[in-house]
Amino acid sequence: MSDEALQYEVRGNAAWLTICREDRRNAISPGVIDLFFKGLDRAEADPAVRVVVITGAGDRVFCSGADLAGQGGSGQDVFAAYAGLLKRLYAFSKPTVARVNGHCLAGGTGFMLACDIVVAKQSAMFGTPEVNVGLFPMMIGALIFRNVPRKKAMEMVLLGEKLTAAQALDMGMITRVTADDALDGEVEKIVTQLGEKSPIGTALGKQAFFAAEEMNLGDALDYLSAKLGEVMATGDAAEGITAFLEKRKPVFQGR
Repeated sequence: MSDEALQYEVRGNAAWLTICREDRRNAISPGVIDLFFKGLDRAEADPAVRVVVITGAGDRVFCSGADLAGQGGSGQDVFAAYAGLLKRLYAFSKPTVARVNGHCLAGGTGFMLACDIVVAKQSAMFGTPEVNVGLFPMMIGALIFRNVPRKKAMEMVLLGEKLTAAQALDMGMITRVTADDALDGEVEKIVTQLGEKSPIGTALGKQAFFAAEEMNLGDALDYLSAKLGEVMATGDAAEGITAFLEKRKPVFQGR
């Protein structure tokens, strides 16, 4: 699938979804949201795809947030669609990696936080500037407060200041920072590692963690105990244990 606003490309065992709107600072329009839903559906249905990488075109901006002007439809419809995309991405069955190739602001911050692993280049900047124009980071706040300690999160959303990649890493918003020229190598290394894991074990694990996140401790432990039984019953688990005992690399089939 290719569109001037979004590129879908399979590289090895990874599907790359790239926002291609450099002239609009890779902003998210209603059309981009729709294309992302389609891209995620396609990646999820393709057994050859084990990882999804999300990034922006160029080397200056990952995503500058929402670009709603003149796109048609009611504002509430667009807000609901964006919220739905964050939920879809956050609970996606396959590992997701955000390749932050530049500034990541406003709605782009929520987009990035919905991914499992976030790798940013050193010169990238982060922030929620909505408050500076009389708005507030509403939907992305649900993700900010799941990743950032409360006081730091409140400072971030109330002041609307830009943060460096080092600050974002310290706050728990991203997982790795690389030199600008090392970004692609680091992403490829992570994609390779993820692609070597059991697809079914990873999917069941992600599903379990997502469901257990809102449970109390006792219910979560009971639920996760049952889910571990499901994982242990898979062919990939049997292969993994056998390979460990035989001191060889496992060959997972996703069953």
